[in-house]
Amino acid sequence: MYFLSDNAGPVHPNVIDAIVQANAGYAPGYGDDPLTETARNLVRDVFEAPDAAVEFVVNGTSANALLLATMTQPWETIFCADVAHIHKDECNAPEFYTQAKLSLVPTVNGKMTPEALRTKILAEQNRGVHGPQRGPLSITQVTEKGTIYSLDEIRALTDVAREFGIKTHLDGARFANGLVALGCSAAEMSWKAGVDTVSFGGTKNGAMGVEACVIFDPDLAWEFELRRKRGGHLLSKHRYLSAQMLGYLADDLWLETARAANARCAQLAAGLYDVPDLTVQFAVQANIIFFAMPRRAHKRALDGGAAYYVVNGDPDDGDPAEMLTGRLVTDWSITAADVQQFIDLLHG
Repeated sequence: MYFLSDNAGPVHPNVIDAIVQANAGYAPGYGDDPLTETARNLVRDVFEAPDAAVEFVVNGTSANALLLATMTQPWETIFCADVAHIHKDECNAPEFYTQAKLSLVPTVNGKMTPEALRTKILAEQNRGVHGPQRGPLSITQVTEKGTIYSLDEIRALTDVAREFGIKTHLDGARFANGLVALGCSAAEMSWKAGVDTVSFGGTKNGAMGVEACVIFDPDLAWEFELRRKRGGHLLSKHRYLSAQMLGYLADDLWLETARAANARCAQLAAGLYDVPDLTVQFAVQANIIFFAMPRRAHKRALDGGAAYYVVNGDPDDGDPAEMLTGRLVTDWSITAADVQQFIDLLHG
């Protein structure tokens, strides 16, 4: 019963097989190999974007930081949610690579509204040379609260961005989970909704460690390549990144794993709603649940074998009735039996 993070789950066997198949003989390095070009074309097909630039990096932080650096001047500010992953969980990597600042937009249930975004944008670039200039918008899908922007909500935010002549980046570490929940295509959740660049996640959804940086404006492609090399994120044995993406996309595995993770999360949420004194804090739309329950219930669950999930507070020390918040994340490998065992523990 491992609900700590979808980063912690195993690599899907199909991805491992793809790496093994790539490990035969010799191939040019630094992405100049046939396997990498095949993987790029598969991503272009997924996004219905034959002219898009597609490059691979090993993790989401480098994908976000390098894409934003390609879109941002050092004197600009990046607009993002006050709970965005690029703000909360990347150790200022976006600021380090862009040399720009982040402007935090207030959220409701983890999501920005067009009105809040417009207010924040209007508050910047009103001091001429003395203040930060308006830079890109970054949207996190799925949000850090486990909620999902609808296609109309994404489009409404990118419409505001375009009003001010700024581009939009989509942090899609859980892109597949959001896509299958919405029942839409990758194109509909990206460039058709006004998005200019995407960090297309694989690591959280069954890969070992690969993200695709998808750039719909080819004019940005060369600068991204230079920044990736300069930043130390161009792997010499690049084919092993590309092999993961091939295994991930083949036969729509990426959709299968996302559906599995979301289904187990829905099962988990259904069971939690019946647990006494437990409150689910946000709508459960993908594969993340935030909840609150008494300390004694957390202790019972953890002592009973559900040893891995986030608890905000010490489950062993304090008032047993005090409400502590927690987070549960499901990945593709969690089974229905795992979920039921956890629910049974909570029911005591």
